[in-house]
Amino acid sequence: MNARSVQIAAAVTIAVILTLLSSGFYVLDQTEEAIILRLGAWQATINEPGLHFKLPLLESAVIYDRRLLALNTPDEQVLLGDQKRLVVDTYTRYRIVDPLKFYQSVRTETNASSQLGSIIQSSMRRVMGTVMMPALLSDKRTDVMRTIQQDVAEAAKPLGVDVVDVRLRRADLPDETSQAIYDRMKSERERQAKELRAQGYEWGQQIKGKADRDRTVILAEAQRQSQILRGEGDAQSSKIYGEAFSQDPQFYAFYRTLQAYRTSLGDGTTLVLSPDNDFLKYFTNGPRH
Repeated sequence: MNARSVQIAAAVTIAVILTLLSSGFYVLDQTEEAIILRLGAWQATINEPGLHFKLPLLESAVIYDRRLLALNTPDEQVLLGDQKRLVVDTYTRYRIVDPLKFYQSVRTETNASSQLGSIIQSSMRRVMGTVMMPALLSDKRTDVMRTIQQDVAEAAKPLGVDVVDVRLRRADLPDETSQAIYDRMKSERERQAKELRAQGYEWGQQIKGKADRDRTVILAEAQRQSQILRGEGDAQSSKIYGEAFSQDPQFYAFYRTLQAYRTSLGDGTTLVLSPDNDFLKYFTNGPRH
């Protein structure tokens, strides 16, 4: 083997060694922790952030997030204690507290979400199966969710996680139930509207009838009063005429005759009378003094 071949072999060997050494280094963030496995067996749990070293090829590092993790479960129908159905949608917050137990039980966060989802659904059915609908619409809802959270946390301990919160994000009636309730409410409102319209029409007729009766009474009273006033006026007029007649009967007769002339001898009026007719006496003789 010549020198050239030796140099190439040495360079390859050094590159392989450097690659193996570099693969042994890993970095932990402040929000992470890791477990070291040697040929699949646990060796250590690393919590300190920074640069760490593991044996290349023999050891592997499994890194987990130490922060709160979120889990949103899909919508699910649950049967309440009063046999009413609800569609519930929950969200959960949990933290990995034992990385080794977590690795041994579920290995990945995806598997953990699946198992936690099953635990939450089971606990939700069990607890809400004893709860009545009014309790979820009152302050007791907080106690119900605390019971579910404690139940889920206890069941999730073997997974190496701590469930810190379970909340109801949505609790609605199923679509078919909501539609039935809506239809029933609509029918009830339509019935009430018809009753109110009928009642309003009846009240309108009563008011109209009363107004017509009041109008008739008012008109009759006004006519009665007008007749009384007219009669009193005629009596007063006759009295005044009588008093005037008694003062100068001849002048009054002359005045009345002139009024008759004005009325009878208007434009286009033709009278055929004899010259000695009493109606024309003031034309021939004039008034008497």
